[in-house]
Amino acid sequence: MNYLSTRGHPDRKRFCEILLEGLAPDGGLYLPETYPQIDAATLAKWRKLPYAELAFEILSLYIDDIPSADLKAICAKTYTAEVFGTDEIVPLRELEDGVYLEALSNGPTLAFKDMAMQLLGNLFEYELARRGAELNILGATSGDTGSAAEYAMRGKKGVRVFMTSPDGRMSPFQQAQMFSLQDANIHNIAITGVFDDCQDIVKAVSNDLAFKRKYRIGTVNSINWARLLAQVVYYFAGYFQATASNDQPVSFTVPSGNFGNVCAGHVARMMGLPIQTLVVATNENDVLDEFFRTGVYRVRAAVDTHETSSPSMDISKASNFERFVFDLVGRDAARLRQLFVDDLGLQGAFDLSADPAFKQAAGRFGFRSGRSTHADRLAMIRDTEKRFATLIDPHTADGLKAAREQLTPGVPMVVLETALPIKFAATVVEALGEEPARPKKFEGIEALPKRVVQLPADAEAVKAYIAEHCD
Repeated sequence: MNYLSTRGHPDRKRFCEILLEGLAPDGGLYLPETYPQIDAATLAKWRKLPYAELAFEILSLYIDDIPSADLKAICAKTYTAEVFGTDEIVPLRELEDGVYLEALSNGPTLAFKDMAMQLLGNLFEYELARRGAELNILGATSGDTGSAAEYAMRGKKGVRVFMTSPDGRMSPFQQAQMFSLQDANIHNIAITGVFDDCQDIVKAVSNDLAFKRKYRIGTVNSINWARLLAQVVYYFAGYFQATASNDQPVSFTVPSGNFGNVCAGHVARMMGLPIQTLVVATNENDVLDEFFRTGVYRVRAAVDTHETSSPSMDISKASNFERFVFDLVGRDAARLRQLFVDDLGLQGAFDLSADPAFKQAAGRFGFRSGRSTHADRLAMIRDTEKRFATLIDPHTADGLKAAREQLTPGVPMVVLETALPIKFAATVVEALGEEPARPKKFEGIEALPKRVVQLPADAEAVKAYIAEHCD
């Protein structure tokens, strides 16, 4: 299996190369040259598999430069009941007729990011040991990626983590999860700005090829194909739990800011999983909802990015969106470059409303979207607790609202859970008047000593910090 850049770089690379590289040399994102196709017989075989074995079967279609026995061992090491709290790993619960909630937040940091990050940590450790190499991971987080990455990488041989986050924009619990870690290989950097500033810094550093090579910079954000690939697995697992036969369609609703989680659903659909609709749920930062309604992708400035009660989605520049648009425009790299390099660079927007390809976003590719407000989140948290005795976090509330707007009779709708409610306790208290349950291991975490440095929204400042702590 070879991988190409969305922006047309001539090189073709294998999985383990792009695992450690992150962005392509031309600033594009990696995708497989073709999506492997699965048929009904394969679905029937996979339906019976435990999660770790299902992960191996799917990943092995994309990874042919790790021996099968080693890849199977990595999957078995990653997806265990000890790590994720249940043998099912991602259990499905029916809330009401045809509406399901897929639990993705039973991992070490109580968020769906653990599903991919735990695998990524084991893949990094394996490949670095095989090469006798080291890697300095530079990441950006709006809340959950950071803690998931740090918990997955802490103590891993040959790995340092430099994680940027928007100063003061995460929940107190999210900050405490990250900043309380005292491991020598973990570095937290609070950036004066918003998440998009952090993401821009990661891309700027990754695009400085000389610096990237000298300091062996890699990424754990969903711009890294390996992380997105790991997320494909739980779409199949959710499908098998929601259906009884392999020809029944299912829809998924995905709370999304950076388009990584729902892009994994797009990949699963392109492989042949019978997904009828992929619903993108946004908050007030509705860049993606605006595109799927109008065909206009309009990036917002930092001052126009709202601080909301579903803060992990406070994103106005969806870095993974480029992967989908590449498929949308027929994998035409020149057209893709015009949109993302020229139009976004000069105008801050591109407009596909008159392009025949835009109609395929909802048609051939099955995308719909929805938007929520703070009041919607509070109402959905209250309603779900009252009617179903189920407590949800505000991002999952965004998902449930959008899901109910896009229901099709006879087609199960699976909503992907984002995080456990304790990570966003203030909003839950506002909705219900009481604190959500807290796992015992996180009691008192906000009072622990913090280890974090504050830096301006400047790539050069971050590069200087990395250089200083790699010597």
